[in-house]
Amino acid sequence: MADHTSLAGDLNNLWAVLESQIVSCRVCPRLVTWRELVAVERRRAYRDWEYWGKPVPGFGDEQARILVVGLAPGAHGANRTGRMFTGDGSGVFLYNALYLAGFANQPQTLYRGDGLALTDLYISAVCRCAPPQNKPALQEISNCLPFLDQEVRLLSNLQGIVCLGRIAFDNTLNLYRQRGHSIPPLKFSHNAFYTLGRDLPWLLASYHPSRQNTQTGRLTEAMFADIWAKAKSLLK
Repeated sequence: MADHTSLAGDLNNLWAVLESQIVSCRVCPRLVTWRELVAVERRRAYRDWEYWGKPVPGFGDEQARILVVGLAPGAHGANRTGRMFTGDGSGVFLYNALYLAGFANQPQTLYRGDGLALTDLYISAVCRCAPPQNKPALQEISNCLPFLDQEVRLLSNLQGIVCLGRIAFDNTLNLYRQRGHSIPPLKFSHNAFYTLGRDLPWLLASYHPSRQNTQTGRLTEAMFADIWAKAKSLLK
């Protein structure tokens, strides 16, 4: 009979090792320079903050059945707070929606250690460093994608993936293609749903909750709520 305590301990160690690898990564010179410059110069509103200024690991329920994949940390959001989607407009929109859907225990989050907890949901991103103009280069994405791949492998209960934005969508598909799965070209659109194959998670696409999308009405609260309601309904 398996020693479940031992297995849980081994898994916890693997998560800790992965987080250490992510936080210490300095592979992409342009991103290292940018994230550290932002952390030193800071935005006026956050002048009293000690910025995180390092790659940002994933966050959430390690037993989650749903993985959320975004683009990258915001320069003055996760690059400041050290937690995905924490401290900027995208996060305000996201976590309120997750709270209303029952995935988060509170509607707002401002900093690491503020009591936020996710249930059945793990949040990650294609890139772990804040990129200039929110535009990582193709090689930078390629360098970072193995971290996401490792998270997917550690999420042993994974059933589905919600991709926030086209870059998250395309690169999540690339991740599975790199593993050898034959996945045809798929069209990105809001609320698009795909099954990737036997024993693979389903994929649900959403517009990214960036201010560019939410303040223009391209992504409304009702549209975003539909995403999380659909994701919950798909769980077995």
